Amino acid sequence: MTSSSEKSTSTVRQLRLVVQADDYEAAVRFYRDVLGLPEQAAYSGADDARVVILDAGRATLEIANPAQKRMIDDVEVGRQVAPSIRVAFEVDDTAATTDRLVAAGAEQVAPPTTTPWHSVNARLDAPAGLHITVFQELRTLDERVDLDGFGTDAGR
Repeated sequence: MTSSSEKSTSTVRQLRLVVQADDYEAAVRFYRDVLGLPEQAAYSGADDARVVILDAGRATLEIANPAQKRMIDDVEVGRQVAPSIRVAFEVDDTAATTDRLVAAGAEQVAPPTTTPWHSVNARLDAPAGLHITVFQELRTLDERVDLDGFGTDAGR
């Protein structure tokens, strides 16, 4: 076992979130056609097995401790609502995207809200049982990194 300070010799090339959708067609329509994730590939197999891979742009893995998760729920929604996994999509216009997604069947959990970390975030319950955030950054990372409460663990 290697320590967290040691560099790994392997490189992760892609983060792929795999979600089972009981209503496959509705989920594909929502995420591909309404949210706008371009179709990268699709495969089918025996017994009506189907999968579509949608390009969600740059992927990151956000790991939060329980206190941070509670704080984000409080800021964005005003109460604890998110399960242990929440999917967040950066968009150009949170309000317009929220309206489009609600019209397509998502349930709005909380309206677009300006956060202390300078983004506009909205929460929705979406097809395939996903609890999602759509967010619009109001400042660049370079502008945010110097604000109180921001920083990186790059020095570790």
